[in-house]
Amino acid sequence: MPAHDLDAIIARFDPIGLAEMDGVKLQTRMDSKYLFEEARLPAILEALLPAYRILEVDGVRGADYRTLYFDTAGHKHYLDHQNGRTFRSKVRYREYVGSGLCFLEVKRKTGRGGTDKVRRPVAGIPGQLDVEAQAFVREASGCTEPHAAVLWNGFSRLTFVHRTRPERLTIDRDLRFADGTASAALEGICVAELKEGRTGHGSPFTALMRAGGMRASGLSKYCIGLVLLGRTTKYNSFKATLLQVERLRRAA
Repeated sequence: MPAHDLDAIIARFDPIGLAEMDGVKLQTRMDSKYLFEEARLPAILEALLPAYRILEVDGVRGADYRTLYFDTAGHKHYLDHQNGRTFRSKVRYREYVGSGLCFLEVKRKTGRGGTDKVRRPVAGIPGQLDVEAQAFVREASGCTEPHAAVLWNGFSRLTFVHRTRPERLTIDRDLRFADGTASAALEGICVAELKEGRTGHGSPFTALMRAGGMRASGLSKYCIGLVLLGRTTKYNSFKATLLQVERLRRAA
């Protein structure tokens, strides 16, 4: 479907503003991720129209994000994920391009599939963590080792909010990765993340994915980015996701 036709579908969603979204921030939540070909996106959005509203900021639907991930010299946060540790963290600066908003964030897995996130506003993305930022990261992550910048990630995001359930849905496109010497992209692939305040049946998006034969995937942008750029040789835990990515790339 041409881009202007996709824009026409997006324009049909009822909007929700940032202020109204305060009740569904879901900093503590349950996450589920799905991968699918971008060619499926128009049909998926059509199916979501009755149940969801779309985030609109200053009349614009959709936003570009820039993220800079930090890790220890031994890539502790990557290896914690690769090795299946129940309690693990990701450290990043995230900029909401064009909005003037930027945060230092520590995203934490809390056990039983739960996720929480602590963050503080910053003026922009620096190339390194200063003393105050390092202290924030130590307290939030429980990791006392110094952190350094490892990976840039960029993407375009659509954000949806369910009309009645404590549920947010993000759909990311045009994923790009870079580390200063190499770059990679996931062309033609969408990454959807469902964020729920509680578990249970009832999400229209989950039902839609199941009906289409799409199962939840454990994709981590940070981890997949490191693998795609050849920054690690240990990635057994991500092989199934990498195979799925390759299948989707061929189908795109």
